[in-house]
Amino acid sequence: MDNKEKIIKYCNSLGLDNLGFTSCRKFKGLEEYFYLRKSKGQENEFEEKDIQKRINPDIYMREGKAIISIAFPYVFNKNFNNKFYFSKYTMGRDYHLVVTEHLKKICAFIEFLGGKAKYFVDSNALPERYIASLCGIGFIGKNNMLITEKYGSYVFLGEIITDLELDEDNPLRRKCGECNLCLKACPTNSIGEHENNSNICLSYITQKKDIENSWFHKLQGRLFGCDTCQGVCPYNKEASLSTIEAFEPFPFMEEVNIEELINMDNKTFRDKYALTSCGWRGKNILIRNALINVFEKAENYKVGVKHFNSPYVKDYYSRLLQLHKL
Repeated sequence: MDNKEKIIKYCNSLGLDNLGFTSCRKFKGLEEYFYLRKSKGQENEFEEKDIQKRINPDIYMREGKAIISIAFPYVFNKNFNNKFYFSKYTMGRDYHLVVTEHLKKICAFIEFLGGKAKYFVDSNALPERYIASLCGIGFIGKNNMLITEKYGSYVFLGEIITDLELDEDNPLRRKCGECNLCLKACPTNSIGEHENNSNICLSYITQKKDIENSWFHKLQGRLFGCDTCQGVCPYNKEASLSTIEAFEPFPFMEEVNIEELINMDNKTFRDKYALTSCGWRGKNILIRNALINVFEKAENYKVGVKHFNSPYVKDYYSRLLQLHKL
């Protein structure tokens, strides 16, 4: 059994059955695309501004020879009927921590095999969906999501760079065909025929620090993230559910207490929402989104609103009062 087979077998023992391998090299094919986005002013505050850090793995491990991409399935149910909801990916334990725990174990195993290894989770600058497609674990759909055969697009991605020589897998090309369901369903038209605009995607808008009043009516119950394009994707209809226990949804994320969210104190945030994958954005963003959704759904009179200490939240509350002439 060669090292590649040993790594696959070890990952399988951790419950990870979708991984692939590609050579470690500069992704020159993306360089022009990233510079074009920069010239159009399409970069957002969450993106790495140094394009070389996004396309050159050598910056992170000079002796790297192979990249391993690993998919972590996260969805436990595919119900999209809640009035107020968090995106499916946020419902369980913070995936940055869960994925990191698994990748550390895999890196330790690679070191046991005599290699060096360095892991990366979502917050790194490398183009993880592109790498995953090169590794053959999925293809990038029209909605720019990485879509796998078994789990659809309901996966987190992690990468490991190693100095071991590992055979490459075959990359996958887009398999959307003539399907345009995600284009038609997108509430902001951020998915286009020829180009996507992530800066008007509602998932991004719900995470953005400052948003204009014109976005308020678009949220339509979204508290963090969107999921609309995932909900209509045919590949997700039959997607297998996750068996990673850490991603099992917290009850308070599945059944939202909107009044608790709006009046959330630091202890409630720390004991509950900070444990999830939306916790990194802080308490006030979640309170803001909850307020917007309550006002826009004309249910503000049914929720008791306490005094807000945060000037940031006060500003949005005042804007909502003025907008709805209350």
